Amino acid sequence: MFSRSHDMPEWSTPIDEGQLSVDVFRDKNDLVIRSTVAGAKPDDLDIAIHGDLLTIRGRRESEHDITEDNWFYRECYWGNFSRSIVLPYEVTADKASAALKNGVLEIRVPISQAAEKSIRVRVEE
Repeated sequence: MFSRSHDMPEWSTPIDEGQLSVDVFRDKNDLVIRSTVAGAKPDDLDIAIHGDLLTIRGRRESEHDITEDNWFYRECYWGNFSRSIVLPYEVTADKASAALKNGVLEIRVPISQAAEKSIRVRVEE
């Protein structure tokens, strides 16, 4: 968990939320977003698409209670996490799907057919 030191300005330290790493790519007619969310269950995840912004929020809990003086390394993040991504295409949000397998979240969103069309704009003098 992140905590803010009293000697540091408030803006310099993240709030109590981890940020997910993501892969975003195109697969034929779908935009695919993948992220490792090991330790999270489907009910722990909330995915929303609003316009061109996709947001993943969730929580993962450690299964072990370990006292502070027993830690040697602490690199894995446990607790709340989120990530918002500006989507590179217009998408058909109501046809989005998500699956969680082996700790990897995969979200598929069909790219809108309107996004496939290119329009030429004539410049007038």
